[in-house]
Amino acid sequence: MTTVDANQVALGIESFGDDDAPLVLLAGATTMLSWPDALCERLAAGGRRVVRYDLRDSGESTTADPEVPAYTLRDLAADAAALVDALDGRPAHLAGIGVGGMVAQIAALDHPGAFSALTLVGTRAVAPGRCDGDLPDHDPATMPRLFSLPMPEWSDREAVAEFGAARAEVLGNDPVAARTTAARIWDRTPGTALSTQMSNQLGMVFAALDCTPRWRERLPEIDVPTLVVHGRRDPFFPVGNGEAIAREIPGARLLVLETAATAIPDDATGAVAEAMLSLG
Repeated sequence: MTTVDANQVALGIESFGDDDAPLVLLAGATTMLSWPDALCERLAAGGRRVVRYDLRDSGESTTADPEVPAYTLRDLAADAAALVDALDGRPAHLAGIGVGGMVAQIAALDHPGAFSALTLVGTRAVAPGRCDGDLPDHDPATMPRLFSLPMPEWSDREAVAEFGAARAEVLGNDPVAARTTAARIWDRTPGTALSTQMSNQLGMVFAALDCTPRWRERLPEIDVPTLVVHGRRDPFFPVGNGEAIAREIPGARLLVLETAATAIPDDATGAVAEAMLSLG
């Protein structure tokens, strides 16, 4: 892993594959590890240079004050465009998961020349913490259970791993995989920032970002090949959100993962990689 200076911040990145056409993976509401290793490896085997990276205030990227972010959702979109330019200047396939998918939509709209294709995984077309009336909101049975989980002792690696597993179980994801990922996040995150980064996974910090103006009405302007991937069992951003995005972006393809929730399960990496690579 290394860092790249982009848009006046240092972004922690990890690359897979040869120096070929870039495919850039925007993190979800946490570190680059929201993109599974197995998927990165499958994409790289398909002939792409895969670059996953940490958003600001997470992992190995520039960290200032995560609880009071001094940037907007559009600044994060500008980071993505600047990173693509810093990698080799060629337009890149951009993929975003969760709130990273919101950033990716804005990046494609605000910096259209920077991107050759777009993949949006488990996301929605409105700002964190808000929901249009025609879009399904967070599952009301799941959210109280999720937010009532007791916080761990953040200095205790095992406790943080157990917290990640418990949260995954509530959301319908694989708790074993989530335990491993939470431990890896602990390993590569400064202790003082860990609690905020883990809270980010629930969208708390992202809900405080300036996300104006709205972008949903601009989705028909996106004119690059687009793939929308969504878990049928996603209780955080229910599948109707992905269906709406696919309807509103011209020519977008929708891939529904019938047994998935918010994370991409190992048994779906082949189908997701194949669909992403088909965009070019």
